[in-house]
This record gives sequence, C-alpha cells and structure tokens, in this order.
Amino acid sequence: MTLSRWSRRRVRRMLRRRLSRFEVRLPSKVPGIGFTARITATVITDPPYPERTDDLAAAIRATLRKAAYDVSRKCDPADLATARDTCGRHLASRRSLATEPPVEYEAVLTLDLLPDDQAAVRSLLAAQRRQAASDLLRRQTTEAMAEELTHPAALLVRWIEQQPDDWKNLPSPETLRKITEAFSQYRPEAERTVEYAALEVIREFLDSFQDPPQRRMVYEVLAAGMRHAQRPDHAAKAEALVNGHPGPSAPENGS
Repeated sequence: MTLSRWSRRRVRRMLRRRLSRFEVRLPSKVPGIGFTARITATVITDPPYPERTDDLAAAIRATLRKAAYDVSRKCDPADLATARDTCGRHLASRRSLATEPPVEYEAVLTLDLLPDDQAAVRSLLAAQRRQAASDLLRRQTTEAMAEELTHPAALLVRWIEQQPDDWKNLPSPETLRKITEAFSQYRPEAERTVEYAALEVIREFLDSFQDPPQRRMVYEVLAAGMRHAQRPDHAAKAEALVNGHPGPSAPENGS
C-alpha cells in the first residue's frame, strides 16, 4: 500500500507519541529495590508498516521492557551510574520486529530510583558498613589470638587466667601441644593462597621424617635441588639445616 507524504508523517507522529517516554518498573539485583525507567523508542523503518500503529507500538514497548528487565536485574542499585550506562547501552542497540517486512527501531533510556528505593539503598549500605566493621574486628581478634596461642606458654597463661585457683588441674604437655598445633594451622584469609598451601605441604613433609639421619638426607636433597636450580644462597641455607641450625639470611642474588 502506498501512502501519501502527509499520511506517512501522520503515521510517524502517532507512533512517536506512543513510544515516547513510557515508564517501566525494573528490578535490580537486590530483592525489594527496583529502578524506575523512561524509555523512548525511535522507529527507523519508513511507513507503511505491516501492522496497525497501536499494535506495532505495543510490540515495540513489550520488547524493550523485556530487554531492559533482563539487564537491570543484574545491576546494583547502589551504583546507579553504572546501572544507567549498562541499561542505556543495552537498549541503544538497533533491534527489529519479526514482521514482514521487519521493522527496525532503537531506544534511549533514563534510569532513576524513587525516594523509597533511595532510602532502602541508604539503609542497605549502612547495614553493610556495620557488618564489614564487625567482620573486620572479629577477624583481627581471631588472627591475634590464633597467633598468640600457637605457643604453649601463652596458652598456659591464658588457661591460668581463666582458672587462677585450679593449679592442680593444669593441662598436660601433650594437651598443650595438640591445642597449639591446631592454632598453628590457622591462616588469615590473605594467606590462604597456593604459595602458603605449598609451604604447609613442605612443612608436613619435613615433619614426617623424625629420624635425624632421614631428616639430614632430606635437607641434603633439598640443597642439591636448589643448587641445580642455580639458587646457591638458598642451597647454603638448606645445608646449614643439616647441622641443626638455620643458615645465614643473605638475600638471594639469583646467580
């Protein structure tokens, strides 16, 4: 069907009115807090269109609502600027309706938070800050206590502080050893890396050799491996362990 120039302009105006700044309530990644958006779509394809103007506008609005919904539910309402960029960029891409012929369009979006949602975000951030401070203090206390109680004497002092009048029931040396070993296995989160795990494996491996000749052999093999890897300073330290004392703390020169 051929439309006159005036008819085409009339259809475009009608379509533009139906696609200008329509409101959408969008979810965020935080349950209970959502975004309010206004979307304006622009149809690129010239009329005539394969459907009535109202039906075409409804189909475009539905498609854009779903597209905005799919991306906004992954956005953090506390980071409104990033949410605006993400949603705006997603809706700005050109789309087409599955009609015959296809109708192409694109859209712009403005995103905001209603006052109630803004208040909810402020409350959430305040709660997160309080929780973070509480977690930090708890971790610091745990790390300090774990480090202190790796020593039997410190553990015994703590025991006596808790039971100052019960000297007859002091823990045995074996009990102290088991408890301090348990504390020595604690590692702060920053130290829970592959490197620290490797050190634990090496320590356990060395502890498995209780016989002095066996342990001497292990240190000799370790020193030989370091020398083969062209780490003479480390090899010297390992060889010093053969005699039962740590080697010099000279820096590794890499030669």
